Amino acid sequence: MVVSGTSTLMGKVERRQQILNHARDVFARRGYHEAKIEDIVAAAGIARGTFYLYFKDKRAVFEEIVDRAFAQIAMAIVRVDPNDPGRTVADQVHENTRRIVGTLLEDRPTTKILLSDAVGLDPSFDRKLQSFYEVVENLLSESLREGQQLGVVAQGDARMFAYLILGAMKEILYQVVRREAAYSEKEVVEGIYDFLGQGCLRVRGASKPSKANKKRTPAAARRGPPTPRGRAGAPSARESGSRRSKG
Repeated sequence: MVVSGTSTLMGKVERRQQILNHARDVFARRGYHEAKIEDIVAAAGIARGTFYLYFKDKRAVFEEIVDRAFAQIAMAIVRVDPNDPGRTVADQVHENTRRIVGTLLEDRPTTKILLSDAVGLDPSFDRKLQSFYEVVENLLSESLREGQQLGVVAQGDARMFAYLILGAMKEILYQVVRREAAYSEKEVVEGIYDFLGQGCLRVRGASKPSKANKKRTPAAARRGPPTPRGRAGAPSARESGSRRSKG
């Protein structure tokens, strides 16, 4: 009896995932408002009644797709550890960028949904999205301010920096996923990484972290939303002016 129950449970889990996968493809192809339950059940090869065994309506399946996508993004992000003896802060930022971009480009239909159909669905869903982005923006702003105190982020409006970083990442992903811009995953990763390093971040490090680097980088590692750490090394405006005056 236990074996039979386990087998039935696994069948339900697989069926639910099957419906989610086909619904995702239908939403990505037709858009939320144009997609119909008939399209989803036809793509999944199931009866309409079977759909309702797993989901209340079209919105319910759409919401689960988005929730799972947010969970996948969160799992791809690891807080930078400045005390890691084997990797510089810059290496960790590069790896974070690679994981986030890889997650979003690996499942392009879902990313397409996140960048278009998920916005403006209805007031309740908009609040869900806004809440998610606010958490990311607040933590990113907080990390940027911390970085400014430690000298690894340029001085300026930390929240504006956060908006610019998130906006740049969303735009390049939009161009690649929605408009099929001809950039490989590696090119997207390197482009974002260079953009951060040549912008507000100042942590382009040596191959091994030094004691000085440990003093100048943010606090201990923990899982969480994106942490603003990237390449640095470009002279500041004051340093550049000093060099010109000496020249």
